[in-house]
Amino acid sequence: MKRTITLIAVLMISAISFAQFGPYGHLNVFSEDGDKFTLILNGEVINDVPQSNLRVEELNQPYYNAKVKFADNSLMDLSKNNLMITDVDGIFMDVTYKIRRDKNNKTKMKLNYFSSIPVRPDFIPPSSVHVIHYGQPAPPPVRGVVSQTTTTTQTDGVNIGVGVNVGGVNMGISINDNMGGGSVTQTTTTTAHSGHPADTGYAEPVRGCGGRACMTSGNFNAALATIKKQSFEETRLKTAKQVITANCLNVDQIILIANTFNFEDNKLDFAKYAYDFCIEPRNYFKLNGIFSFSSNVDELSDYVQSRQ
Repeated sequence: MKRTITLIAVLMISAISFAQFGPYGHLNVFSEDGDKFTLILNGEVINDVPQSNLRVEELNQPYYNAKVKFADNSLMDLSKNNLMITDVDGIFMDVTYKIRRDKNNKTKMKLNYFSSIPVRPDFIPPSSVHVIHYGQPAPPPVRGVVSQTTTTTQTDGVNIGVGVNVGGVNMGISINDNMGGGSVTQTTTTTAHSGHPADTGYAEPVRGCGGRACMTSGNFNAALATIKKQSFEETRLKTAKQVITANCLNVDQIILIANTFNFEDNKLDFAKYAYDFCIEPRNYFKLNGIFSFSSNVDELSDYVQSRQ
């Protein structure tokens, strides 16, 4: 009997752990001199009240474009593109960045990497740190009403039933420890669908390119090979635009085409043109990594914001 109860406890803890912890990282930003600031990630204001030591938890993207505005207007705002939340292997980390003054100009500020540690679900930040839960998108609610009826018939022996529902994970456990007897458990689950997402407040994910499907890998590989065969970069750019005008692409496919260009001006031109044909506009920030010059990153970011 003790072994049975222990098994139940292990299964429940495993279910809770699986449902509760997902792929995300945390970002800590602190000012070396205690200057209060407002942090902006990918155009979204994180803290309405300026802080000198800020922690943003549950970030679900590998890197962000960050801007810092200071409460002291004499201090220059700063920005940092591709601020990493993961390590070099793409594993999410608990990352810390430090704000400090420039040695040669006390009004100019710098945001530098300071340290990183593995994500710990049991980590408790100090009371002096202002914590913001950025979080992952909430899972969509069930469309309709779910009803469940369980009927158990038991003879001599022991029957234990456990139901677990954590964060949308449903888990049912039925254990029989019979001493010459038995039990039969019958569960019936009925779901009544509402028929339309708006009825339950469910929001469909934002999709670009009119919600059409992405270009298949086979067709894309053929198109990419055609683009690469063009001897002149100008012709390559025209061919690339011709391909995407008739198709929808994901971000990774757009990056592969953009990297066929040698000149950054052509990469930028193509990246702007391709935005309207991208099925996942929320992930367009990934294209920042194809540029060597921050001015091109800024120009693409400004263009994307103007199209939203």
